[in-house]
Amino acid sequence: MTDETDISTANTMRERSGESRIKLWVLLRANRLLVSLVLTSAVFVAFVIAVAVLYPPFSRQIESGDMIDTMFSTMITVIVTGTTLVVTIGQLVLSQENGPLGDQRERMASSMDFRDFTEELIGSPSPADPSEFLRQIIGVTAQRTTALRDSIGKNDDENLREEVDEFAESVTGNADTVRDQLEGAQFGSFDVLFAALNFNYSWKIFQVERLANEYEESLNEEEYGLLDDLKTALSLFGPAREHIKTLYFQWALINLSQLILYAAVPALAIAGIMVAIVDAGTFPGSTLGFDHIILVVGGAFAVTLVPFMLFVSYVLRIVTIAKRTLAIEPLILRDSQR
Repeated sequence: MTDETDISTANTMRERSGESRIKLWVLLRANRLLVSLVLTSAVFVAFVIAVAVLYPPFSRQIESGDMIDTMFSTMITVIVTGTTLVVTIGQLVLSQENGPLGDQRERMASSMDFRDFTEELIGSPSPADPSEFLRQIIGVTAQRTTALRDSIGKNDDENLREEVDEFAESVTGNADTVRDQLEGAQFGSFDVLFAALNFNYSWKIFQVERLANEYEESLNEEEYGLLDDLKTALSLFGPAREHIKTLYFQWALINLSQLILYAAVPALAIAGIMVAIVDAGTFPGSTLGFDHIILVVGGAFAVTLVPFMLFVSYVLRIVTIAKRTLAIEPLILRDSQR
């Protein structure tokens, strides 16, 4: 088969990305607080080693000038400005939830129309839990795929039967994996969205369209209908996932604003203390060959960077998700998927 007809292509996001498991774990799966802690610790270690090794000695520099005052005065400005900027971003996110009554009514009507359509698809009231909502749509997709395979199994076209068998195995296998990942996943964590990203619905839609076109003469009316039903279920998953993604982005940005506000207060306090009190003679002596003043300045500098490291850790995840979900329709943007 050619690349276009390789219908059992990689399904999960890691397989489609062509990147290492560790890199994706750091960018997406790892706890954001842990990532922030690791980044902050790396800055501290790098600062201490560089200052202890490079010439001229750190103690001589702080004795001959106001380096500590300049360094931490700058950090105070950076913390205040950065915190204000991030909180402003959070306010912009929240502003999307506010609006006149007419806008809110239209928003509610659109949401209810989608839920009604989903209820018609799954044959029961649309679940209120986001993970179960996605599980139900994927479950219907798997059921319709099985029905298609059973029907095509009676078709006289051997190539069609073989391709549909391979396609059905790919869809149902991917559906079972994602449904297991979604089971019990709580919104607010990244688990729901990560599982949803592992369902490669756009490639499946393309394959349904290709099968309908390529085997037009071999398909009867019932089989066309089953392909169309499957395409409808797959197409519904796209906007459902995008809606969950949008809610997660809003949730994450609000959490980020809160965490940065919490971290900014001790960071400002430490920066102020460093400016007001610390000089070359405040912390005499050394430990393990490192002057105490170097350890104190390095630690204080790392703490003042915590708000920024929180920002970096959250934005890394958000932009990674956004880049991998730019196209809602069956368009292939990454070379590793071609």
